[in-house]
Amino acid sequence: MTRCFVISASLVLGACGGAPAAPEAGAISPAQLAERLGDVAAPLILDVRTGDEYRQGHIPGAVNIPHDELAARLSELPIARSEEVVVHCQRGGRARLAEAVLREGGYSNVRDLSGHWQAWQAAGLPVATGAGPP
Repeated sequence: MTRCFVISASLVLGACGGAPAAPEAGAISPAQLAERLGDVAAPLILDVRTGDEYRQGHIPGAVNIPHDELAARLSELPIARSEEVVVHCQRGGRARLAEAVLREGGYSNVRDLSGHWQAWQAAGLPVATGAGPP
């Protein structure tokens, strides 16, 4: 009986159409990301906070594009759509919005920084200040 229900449910849900959900690469901890900062295969770190927040302190090497500008500025990302990108904001809300924009834009290896900027700072990990590279 249970098996019939599972099969029926699968058929009904499958018949509803729509594209399958994009695979999610999952989260990465601040410590894991910090270990990878100098690697040749380090991910792109996308800081989606405001420019003022970014200038006050950011993860070294992070690219800053505020979440509300990301859709119009996807072409500025210096990676292929299949390459890894780690997104963060202050606490997580803006990053979730940005991650959706990235997935809609075809980025398939999007990761979330666990605890975001607050966790990075709390862990005492390296912080850069200022505008960063052009």
